[in-house]
Amino acid sequence: MPKNKIEDVMEVCLLAGRLMLQNGAETYRVEDTITRLAQNYNMEAAQVFVTPTAIILSLLEKGKTKDYTKIVRILDRSTDLHVVVLVNDLSRKVANESLSLETAKKELKKIEVTPEAYPTWVQVVAAILVSGCFGLMFKGNWNDFLPATIAGGVGYALFLFSKRYISVRFFSELLAAFFIGLIAKLAITAGIGDQLDKIIIGAVMPLVPGVLITNAVRDLMAGHLVSGISLGAEAMLTAFAIGTGIAFVIVTL
Repeated sequence: MPKNKIEDVMEVCLLAGRLMLQNGAETYRVEDTITRLAQNYNMEAAQVFVTPTAIILSLLEKGKTKDYTKIVRILDRSTDLHVVVLVNDLSRKVANESLSLETAKKELKKIEVTPEAYPTWVQVVAAILVSGCFGLMFKGNWNDFLPATIAGGVGYALFLFSKRYISVRFFSELLAAFFIGLIAKLAITAGIGDQLDKIIIGAVMPLVPGVLITNAVRDLMAGHLVSGISLGAEAMLTAFAIGTGIAFVIVTL
């Protein structure tokens, strides 16, 4: 493999890490992928520290004594495990097929502009079905199924729409929860549905931060205390936003 410039290796490693972290990968997986990429491009040493909002990478070239260090801030995060899989596959190709640095960079750029695995309308339809089924699973009845699907679908669509314009995710979740509570309350008042709590529980499930909670526990168990605590705090904030939106409707209406 030809000698690569350390700046180019740094760019590829950080781009791979950023794509993974922005799309819901665990911090240990991001660190592992970056380290493997750096090793495959002949770096003598790679020290990487990942938190949910930043990646710090330090590389050392063979025969050199000074490290090259760079930091990348992660401002936007969502969940798209398809992107995580694509970057993981690319990392394995680099190891198994000796992919050149330039090719790896082009592939990562393609992944960066890859559209979401599931378009928005599919996500909303999934939220509709999930809401109704969770309502039944939590011992709701078939009369609660319809209002739960409507509340869950409207709430999740509002969440997806509002987060494009509201930079603070907390307010998008609070707004979605408020309308879920409002629709559930109106449905009960109109005689559509029997159990308010079952309708609300089913409808808020698409907003529940399951990936965040799983990653927080996984990171804490792996000893990544900073990222584990950060993700846990973010999950609690999301739960607080959902609870606040629902409570506001129940108390005031």
